[in-house]
Amino acid sequence: MSYPHPWLRHAVLGVALLMVGSATAQSTVRDEALDAQRTQAELQARIDNADDAVRDKLQALRQAREETRRLSGYNAELAPLVERQAETLARRDEALSTLSATREALPSLMRGMVERLRAWVERDMPFLQDERLARVESLERLLGDPETSGDDKLSRTLAAWRAELDYGRDIDAWRGELAGDASREVDYLRLGRVGWYYLTPDGHRGGVWQVEQGDWQPLDATALAEVRKGLAIARERRAPALLDLPISRPVSSEARTGEDAR
Repeated sequence: MSYPHPWLRHAVLGVALLMVGSATAQSTVRDEALDAQRTQAELQARIDNADDAVRDKLQALRQAREETRRLSGYNAELAPLVERQAETLARRDEALSTLSATREALPSLMRGMVERLRAWVERDMPFLQDERLARVESLERLLGDPETSGDDKLSRTLAAWRAELDYGRDIDAWRGELAGDASREVDYLRLGRVGWYYLTPDGHRGGVWQVEQGDWQPLDATALAEVRKGLAIARERRAPALLDLPISRPVSSEARTGEDAR
């Protein structure tokens, strides 16, 4: 077999070497391109992940701001209520701090109330006086009873005062012995603490108690008729109506009695 001219062999060899070098270069370029693509993909993934994290943080920030705004409004609404509750608690603490002193002073206070009640009954018109004084005496014994609680003593004392005060607001009728004349029974009519009257069972005689004189003053026929009307009203035998009767005490005296009670 004949070989080509030497220079041709060299040319062929050069071309072959050139082709091998070109293929190697192309492989290197492809590898570099793939590396660049991978690097770019990794960078883009990092950017995307960073964007997601930023978006999450922004969303959390917006939620935190909204929660802060809501809580601020809620706190503003609660502030007056909390202030009132604080004032209430302060008043209760103050009351509790003085409770012990109040309990210590209560026996003396009740004794004073019973003493004033007795003085008032004794100065007042003597209607139902035995009954009213018996109530006072019962209270005096109760206050000296160590077995009775302070609450019960106070309750009974206040009840006695209420009973006395009620006498000034109602109308009452009853039968009993004539004050100053135990041998005679009469019908009594009381109009609050303004008027106290009696009428004999036959209806022919009667009187009005005069506080300033401390005795009965006789009534004329017209006043006797008014007393009979008042007795019927008090016993619910006729409808309420105005009564034209002399009063037992001046109005100013009635006012002073009410002030003494207070």
